[in-house]
Amino acid sequence: MRTGGPDGNERLTAATAVVLLVLLALEGITIVAIGPLLTLHELVGVLLIPPVALKLASTGYRFVRYYTRDRRYVLKGPPRLPLRLLAPLLVAATAAVIGSGVVLLETGRKAGAWVGLHKASFVVWFGLMSVHVLAYVWRLPRLALDRRTAGWPIRLGLVAASLVIGLWLADETALHDRLT
Repeated sequence: MRTGGPDGNERLTAATAVVLLVLLALEGITIVAIGPLLTLHELVGVLLIPPVALKLASTGYRFVRYYTRDRRYVLKGPPRLPLRLLAPLLVAATAAVIGSGVVLLETGRKAGAWVGLHKASFVVWFGLMSVHVLAYVWRLPRLALDRRTAGWPIRLGLVAASLVIGLWLADETALHDRLT
């Protein structure tokens, strides 16, 4: 298989997760001093959108292939039940925190209901994401760095493309004007 099948999909998800962990750590640092770091917070937030979309796409693809009974994905098995139950909540919280952030960025608001929604959805998202990360983080080095499974150049290209698109989006939102 050119893309590595279920193993390749698992490695794409892991490689994307590594990128997300780095970007989310940077985003977390900006929260400590949000006033002077607001522009960086916004920049990293926009940069996060394509890698988050890639991770949702890779996990969504696995979900669809498993539940449509693709033999290779059925043999690989589902995630553990608690993580399957957590997944829809994590996806919804992710959509809420990113969506509210985009609204705030587009409207230029620094206070009000959207800020409250952004903060509340972040708290929920952070709790759910922490459980998710703790369940999978130990597997990341082995999976994300695997070049033996078919499709690694494609995976590398997809992850790199998500970052390039994120940088382009940040540029298009005119954040670069505020940074210079």
